[in-house]
Amino acid sequence: MMDDLRELYQEVIFDHNRNPRNFHVMENANRTVEGFNPLCGDRLTLYLNVQADIIEDASFQGSGCAISTASVSLMTEMVKGMTEQEAQNMFKIFQKITTGKDDDVKLEELGKLQVLAGVKDYPARVKCATLAWHTLDAAIKNEEKSVSTE
Repeated sequence: MMDDLRELYQEVIFDHNRNPRNFHVMENANRTVEGFNPLCGDRLTLYLNVQADIIEDASFQGSGCAISTASVSLMTEMVKGMTEQEAQNMFKIFQKITTGKDDDVKLEELGKLQVLAGVKDYPARVKCATLAWHTLDAAIKNEEKSVSTE
């Protein structure tokens, strides 16, 4: 079973790295935050269009390793249509699954996002996977500063 999950993990990571979803500058964004992972060199700019507490649209630009790119691609797909609170809750859950503190999380409820739970087995890669989510957290809080994983 673990081999199946590891294979799925690799397949989803590769797919989202090769064909990232929502990879473009959003002209009508009302929240824009930059994120940087100095350890790996990952850089991204996250664009959100938030209307009446709903994330209407999400996109990104940047460059990074496969895990970072896949994570932000998956994240932008997931948060569209969520309230800011729902996205904040998803951020907290993502933190738990990537740090191995997920005893109370039902992975099957996370859809494709569950494949990134495997990153907890590679501590050096956790910051790659969480960069997008820390950037999302800053955007939801309407912080206009850059986010760093350091």
